[in-house]
Amino acid sequence: MLKAFHSFMFHKVMGWKIVGNPPHHLPKFIMIVIPHTSWHDFPVGVFARGVMQMDIKFIGKKALFKPPHGWIFKALGGYPVDRSKSNNFVQSVADAYNSEDKLRMVIAPEGTRKQVTKLKSGFYWIAKLANIPIVPVAFDFERKEVQIMPEYYPTDDMEGDMDKIWRMFEGVKGKIPEYSLPYKDDIDKQNGV
Repeated sequence: MLKAFHSFMFHKVMGWKIVGNPPHHLPKFIMIVIPHTSWHDFPVGVFARGVMQMDIKFIGKKALFKPPHGWIFKALGGYPVDRSKSNNFVQSVADAYNSEDKLRMVIAPEGTRKQVTKLKSGFYWIAKLANIPIVPVAFDFERKEVQIMPEYYPTDDMEGDMDKIWRMFEGVKGKIPEYSLPYKDDIDKQNGV
């Protein structure tokens, strides 16, 4: 019944589709969703998760979990993070993965809804420390597609890995297109590389 509701909302009402294979075979992963340009990303993600029928927790800023509406985010699978304190968030999330047989989380590595020229690396280090794959997912508002890419296992070449991951999302338009990831070559040209 709940899957039918999610499917109706996602496909019929919102007009979206899922492209690629949901990673049902992976008991643990960290999913990265890019671009994150608007609050509209949240309902797309919630309904896509419902259509896929997967228990995927989302990591969100602690402020979202405060009253009066905070209980909603918690009920929807939220995992609050305090980004204002210098705590070892990466290690604590990696420890959570290492202590569980099954854990799937999603994060927006841009760290903001504005355009960025560099991704935050927390997701990368969580994957390395917990020895889990990264599942890249694009929210393409232009095509109304949730694009699920094959899992990616980080190597010992962080710079190379981050470059490959960035390039997976080039050309994907978020809800606010101008906040989407710019092309890596354009950033390099601006920086004289």
